[in-house]
Amino acid sequence: MNRSKNRHRLSYEGKIGWLTFGAILPAIVVALALLWFGDYTDKLRWTLTILILGCFVAFISSAREHVVRPLQTLSNLLAALREGDYSIRARGAGEDSALGEVLLEVNSLGETLRRQRLGAFEATALLRTIMSEIDVAIFTFDPELRLRLVNRAGETLLGQTIDKLLGKPAKELGLDRCFGAAEDEPLALNFPGGSGRWGIRRSTFREHGLPHELLVLTDLSRTLREEERRAWQRLVRVLGHEMNNSLAPIKSLAASLESLLRRDPLPSDWKDDASSGLNSIASRADSLSRFLEAYTRLTKLPPPQKQDVDLAILVQRVVDLEPRLRVQALSGPKKVIRADAAQIEQALINLVHNAVDAALETRGKVAIGWRDKENCIEIFVSDEGPGIMNPANLFVPFFTTKPDGSGIGLPLSRQIAEAHGGSLVLRNRKNGKGAEALLSLPR
Repeated sequence: MNRSKNRHRLSYEGKIGWLTFGAILPAIVVALALLWFGDYTDKLRWTLTILILGCFVAFISSAREHVVRPLQTLSNLLAALREGDYSIRARGAGEDSALGEVLLEVNSLGETLRRQRLGAFEATALLRTIMSEIDVAIFTFDPELRLRLVNRAGETLLGQTIDKLLGKPAKELGLDRCFGAAEDEPLALNFPGGSGRWGIRRSTFREHGLPHELLVLTDLSRTLREEERRAWQRLVRVLGHEMNNSLAPIKSLAASLESLLRRDPLPSDWKDDASSGLNSIASRADSLSRFLEAYTRLTKLPPPQKQDVDLAILVQRVVDLEPRLRVQALSGPKKVIRADAAQIEQALINLVHNAVDAALETRGKVAIGWRDKENCIEIFVSDEGPGIMNPANLFVPFFTTKPDGSGIGLPLSRQIAEAHGGSLVLRNRKNGKGAEALLSLPR
């Protein structure tokens, strides 16, 4: 490479020399011809000849130096930039000449690259600091699934320092299962630094043109335990409230009946009082039984038995089951979905029932239909009722604002939707009064 450069440099220098020689040669030939063929002394002839030839050689050398030296300077500057040394600057840079402008631009390029490298170093240092302080384990792997980068949480999880971990394959580190697992489901893993259920996030990036894998592990055990504790608190609160509502009057009535039967003599209407008290006790016991039955329905929903279901027939069957108000069935695209017909029908019955309850308050209308979305079929139930006043408690089990409501219709409907891989959303309508329920099901 260096020899090739030298050959090119000598060839270029020789070319500059010959061009300069060709430019001066006619004047020298004419001057020497006039000198030697004119009437001059030999001393003058030799003196002027030596002077002319000396100036000729000196000016050719100077011309070559003025052309080649700046190019060598530029070559050294570019070589320094290529090797990452951005501290060297060329002298003579300015806007007073073309060469000065070139050197000025090269100096500006070096300053720009220096700032960019400094910014890259600072960004890398910040990224490493952030990664080291994050409490989730972060790993990067090359195309052969060998570890290339790990943060402090990852070191703690694997129980080794980074110098002992880098270069090891994912299988040896116990992380190979993470690349085949679904990202939306927690994965139970055991590591030297911790065990439990882990949330997995994967993505790809390129480095030096090659695809790399980014793996992030989040410990879900603490979060799941906290959510489990909160769920138990809500459940105990609801169960305690409902059971107290039933047991308190039962206890009071039992004490009244006991006091009545201890009287001597018994009052003449004691049988009527006893019968009334026992009927009240039976009524409250029956209410408590219905509550427990509803709770059992909510907690023991069987897995969906999916089959081909004609959506138009299913929606029409739901409409025909509502006797209080004529529900408008809006036609949609012909669709056959894979679902448990009985469960989806139950969910739609609950949604239509709630919509009719709301519409009867304002003498409004109720409509049901379906439409295509990007990755799902969306069934909507809209009403012209008063709208949703307290959306935070919509899906809280046993929460209801109706005197005869059970509070399990919406939670059960959402549970059915999620069991089918879909979702259920309730919101106020944007283009009119009332609310709408959106049941999304996968295609």
